[in-house]
Amino acid sequence: MIWLYRFLFPPVMLLASPYYLLRMRRRGGYGEHFGQRFGAVPALPAKRDGVRRVWLQAVSVGEMLAIAPLLESLRADPAVEVYLTTTTSTGYALARERYSSLVIALGYFPLDWWAFSRRAWKRIAPDLVILTEGERWPEHMRQAAVRGVPVLAVNARLSDRSFRRMMKLRTVSALLFRGITRVLACSEHDAERFRQIGFNPASISTTGNIKFDVTIPLLTDDEKSALRAELGFAGTDPVLLGSSTWPGEEAALIESFKTLRAEGRAVRLLIVPRHAERRAEIEALLQTSGLTYHFRSRGAAPAGLSVDVAVGDTTGELRRLTQLAELVFVGKSLPPHHEGQTPVEAAALGKPIVFGPELTNFRVIARDMRQMGAALSVPDAAGLREAVRSLWADAPAKARMAAAAQVWRQANQGAVGRTLAVIREELALLEN
Repeated sequence: MIWLYRFLFPPVMLLASPYYLLRMRRRGGYGEHFGQRFGAVPALPAKRDGVRRVWLQAVSVGEMLAIAPLLESLRADPAVEVYLTTTTSTGYALARERYSSLVIALGYFPLDWWAFSRRAWKRIAPDLVILTEGERWPEHMRQAAVRGVPVLAVNARLSDRSFRRMMKLRTVSALLFRGITRVLACSEHDAERFRQIGFNPASISTTGNIKFDVTIPLLTDDEKSALRAELGFAGTDPVLLGSSTWPGEEAALIESFKTLRAEGRAVRLLIVPRHAERRAEIEALLQTSGLTYHFRSRGAAPAGLSVDVAVGDTTGELRRLTQLAELVFVGKSLPPHHEGQTPVEAAALGKPIVFGPELTNFRVIARDMRQMGAALSVPDAAGLREAVRSLWADAPAKARMAAAAQVWRQANQGAVGRTLAVIREELALLEN
């Protein structure tokens, strides 16, 4: 099966390249270190006796933020060194800013074709490989298998769509998972899905979601005031946040905002799109809305400027911006979208949360948050407008949701410790 994958990869890559090159151009930042996509690994120090080299792959910003406690703990172990890779330019920029002192080097993950992957593996020569969340690359795992290198899938989960596909295509599923030594699932729900698609039950552990354990630095009141001014939010009007929004959701938020304003409510709207390259599309929408606005990517708002809407079209700032919010809508959740973006950070910050009818990528999280009263789901844009209108006028309800969010988060912590225990167990086995 791996030979068929190797044979088909080049023509499929060529056919798909116009789409991916266009997307890379829109997002920007991909020209730097482009050769690393073809296995040209950056200069690494020579391996040392008694020191195990870990190759850790985190695809983008969300995964990069989540692995912070893992990197910090591994860095404290003199017998371990980490080579960190990512897939996106935004993930690379974040890693370079925050983790340069914690790893021996930082690079881009190579394209998963035999020649590129083999070239990278020969240069890196890892003793242990760690993949985060949904990372499953057949050639990468094949290279691990032929070298006898264990592969851990941490924070592992299967979305509804991935699960359905894998149940239908069992042969392909076997290729995707062959070579993975252990699966550390986000939840028992995910663990059961891995068992159903045929993964060895003895190799599956439910360690929980490491994103629950991430510590978010809190802004002081002065820092919040300065950030508001930079966004163009003069005064102290409470903020409605659209977190990681997708097409159609910005329009729904604008209508919710206008409804509040029409009722005389004090409010500002902060939109943080999931993909910053959509700024032109969002600006066209704002130009027809009659609202004043400012884009974060254009720098600090001029002194004295007061706008209705701020757009956080920058990378790695969502956690800071969320701290300004009175109420958070979690994006990619209003129809036709249903997968959902993560509500974990908003809950960790004790914010009342609203999202669409389904978060299929976070089904268990969304269900538990609703059951605990930490979040409210709405069916569509009209439902969002009504929920925002109702909650905005009900301070006690928002306070109850915020408290429930904190309780929910605390009840789900501990995944980092459990994940590290398995990593250390695998590293200890390498000594034998």
